[in-house]
Amino acid sequence: MTSKDIRKNFLEFFREKGHEIVPSAPMVLKSDPTLMFTNAGMNQFKDFFLGTQKAEHTKVADTQKCLRVTGKHNDLEEVGHDTYHHTMFEMLGNWSFGDYFKAEAIAWAWEFLTGRLGLNPEQFYITIFKGDAGDGLDRDQEAADLWKKFVPADRILEGDKKDNFWEMGDTGPCGPCSEIHVDLRSDADRRSVAGAGLVNSGHPQVVEIWNLVFIQFNRLSNGKLENLPEKHVDTGMGFERLCMAMQGKQSNYDTDLFQPVIQRLAGESGRPYGASRESDVAMRVVADHLRAISFSIADGQMPSNNKAGYVIRRILRRAVRYGYTYLGFTEAFMHRLVPVLVEVMGEQFPELRTQQDLIGKVIREEEQSFLSTLDTGIRLLDQLTEKARVEERTILSGKDAFVLYDTYGFPLDLTELILAEKNMRVDRTEFETEMQAQKSRSRQDAEREAGDWTVLIPGGNVEFVGYDSLTSDARIVRYRHVVAKKKEYVHLVLDRTPFYAESGGQIGDRGVLVHGDDTVEILDTIKENDLIVHVCSRLPRDPKAPFVARVRDSLRIRTANNHTATHLMHHALRDILGTHVEQKGSLVEPTGLRFDFSHFQKMSDEEIRQVEQEVNRMIRMNHGLEEHRTLAMDKARDMGAMALFGEKYGDRVRVIKFGDSVELCGGTHVEATGQIGLFKILRESSIAAGIRRIEATTGEDAEAWVYGQLDSLQEIAGEFEKQKDLAKAVRDLRADHARLSRAVEGFQQQMLAESAKRLVDGAEKLGAWSLSKGRVDIQDPSQLRDLAFRVKSQQAGLALILGAEVEGKAHLAVLLPEELHKEKGLNASDIIRDAAREIQGGGGGQPFFATAGGKNPAGLDAAMARAAALVAEKLT
Repeated sequence: MTSKDIRKNFLEFFREKGHEIVPSAPMVLKSDPTLMFTNAGMNQFKDFFLGTQKAEHTKVADTQKCLRVTGKHNDLEEVGHDTYHHTMFEMLGNWSFGDYFKAEAIAWAWEFLTGRLGLNPEQFYITIFKGDAGDGLDRDQEAADLWKKFVPADRILEGDKKDNFWEMGDTGPCGPCSEIHVDLRSDADRRSVAGAGLVNSGHPQVVEIWNLVFIQFNRLSNGKLENLPEKHVDTGMGFERLCMAMQGKQSNYDTDLFQPVIQRLAGESGRPYGASRESDVAMRVVADHLRAISFSIADGQMPSNNKAGYVIRRILRRAVRYGYTYLGFTEAFMHRLVPVLVEVMGEQFPELRTQQDLIGKVIREEEQSFLSTLDTGIRLLDQLTEKARVEERTILSGKDAFVLYDTYGFPLDLTELILAEKNMRVDRTEFETEMQAQKSRSRQDAEREAGDWTVLIPGGNVEFVGYDSLTSDARIVRYRHVVAKKKEYVHLVLDRTPFYAESGGQIGDRGVLVHGDDTVEILDTIKENDLIVHVCSRLPRDPKAPFVARVRDSLRIRTANNHTATHLMHHALRDILGTHVEQKGSLVEPTGLRFDFSHFQKMSDEEIRQVEQEVNRMIRMNHGLEEHRTLAMDKARDMGAMALFGEKYGDRVRVIKFGDSVELCGGTHVEATGQIGLFKILRESSIAAGIRRIEATTGEDAEAWVYGQLDSLQEIAGEFEKQKDLAKAVRDLRADHARLSRAVEGFQQQMLAESAKRLVDGAEKLGAWSLSKGRVDIQDPSQLRDLAFRVKSQQAGLALILGAEVEGKAHLAVLLPEELHKEKGLNASDIIRDAAREIQGGGGGQPFFATAGGKNPAGLDAAMARAAALVAEKLT
């Protein structure tokens, strides 16, 4: 049975059991502050478990794309080295939100595996929760009794909290779980050794395939458990492992989910899969990571140096490094695998097919960039190993290895591989110390502790009224205390709120909450899943009092201007550049807007001007807002509204229309476009392959920018009062500057040539060598190097000491013939560090050439004398 057939069977089976089949949520999360990526099938349903939202359907099933590379669910280092761990994977799941519970979940799981799919019942083992005295929890006898209807008692095993009690986090919904494990060993192996002893032991052929979680408790911040008002079922089955079982394979990577990519890799590398462990691991790593990277890009997350983007860049670089080290790829190769992946998974996940070109271009640029970084890292590592060899060391400093890793993205294992070839190694302890220090700094930066919610109005509904009003009466439904970055805050949830919570690129509203003479400032409004949370510096004196919630209107109006302008600009970009333009990210705030979009070349000045003119034309047309708050998705598409990849939409959506601009949007907007006033693009740039960024502003901020430009122009014009053609005057000035610069450069080169001759002529003979030193007049410290190597080219066997004062700073240079280092053991870096103390500075370099700088020019002569003495001491 193919993977496509297996997936189809699962969804059809649960549809027959009355489940609503829902689409996968995006893998990259945007509304959950606790997660960067969807790492489990339950993530999109958290609100239902938390009780902050009521499910439209009480029984659903899906296949969810997941990514596990951060936090406690981090499988990255195992990926490729074993047969069943992955970064990106599919989680098949069926869910009950207060509907059915253990009996149905267990019976249906068994029916699907052994009935619908026809897997051998004798290959399964079941685990149940054995209880925990610390939490006052008994053995899950109910699950055990239910399983006895299907499997012998000796195949029902007990597990502790680690394996058989599922928790969403340190706090929140939780409950016992029942795991289904499958024994995929041969018949002979199963007869020889019972599978019961191999369950949860890490055996590659005895693996967990399905986890049935029975959510019935809530974990409080003090560790106590309380019963939830409703019981839920959350199941997750590893699709890749199910395919392994159904296709009779011993590895997930041998299934039709991975083999097409692996075989393409084998063909392009000229290394057959199965020929060696090293190349096999590399192919598995690349095949796995290609999926994670491609799905992330399709969901709108580009590789970058921050947060989720950094995680994706790290995964991509890990794959490139494996290809570089073990498969012989010295040029970009992964982007050529994207069409193969699309053939395998594009039917279930159409976003891959739709964005295939973009995914390939982004991956190719990232590959080329990192391969260049690898070359730089290898050169730096060569310098470090040469220095260690000279110093007769066989251990590379862990700090140096960490700099290569952290600054240049050079993997530690590649550093160790190169060092091993030179009979050297890394100081691992020192490296780990540096790594832990960095992680500690990151944890402190991201540190956030939230207490339990104090509920004031049980079951209180939350109503957003901010589309119609900036003020409303409100009561606090719940609150909690939060510590973030060592500062204390209070989170409030109101029953009615005009405050827009940050989402869709628009920042959250700010304002106040007022009761009598008690005014509490709302510093920000955020969305935690779908819950509107108001961030305050303190709790109101009387949390149960009636309040007035008031948004700061000046900020909201300017934000609305920029949000509507973003829609108009998106429409103009598609009209002028082409319909390939799609939004890939945005930021809307009071001071301006930022818009990322797909386009494969830099916009010309004329194109930027045309977009500005089109947006300002639409502003002058004063199009009124046409809003449809709860429109069926198919109706929205009929109107021409585009759904953005990476966004999660419900069955009913909000549509915003201004003239010909039609978009799905939950943000706040102007009543008519004329309110925006003026639109101005400030800059256009590239942020990734095929992704451009526009930064712009509107209204008063745009006027201020224009006035600032006019002021600058008038100031420049004042310098050319007698010139009628200002542009020509500036061009003439630049031409004069270029001519004079060339003249100055020629004069400086002449002075360097004269200085070089003077230094050669004045050299002191010391045996077979010569020594020359002198202070020189230069304009830039870099000219010391030019002068030193000019002298070297004119006189072999000459040691040179140079000093100069530039803009009140002292500069030194020491140049040695390479033979001096080999025969006499002289090292320019050691000499310069010693001499630099005279100028209150420091420096370094290579054994043959080194430089230093200091803040005490008065010590130059002494420094030069010290350096010369150290050289002469070895030559006489």
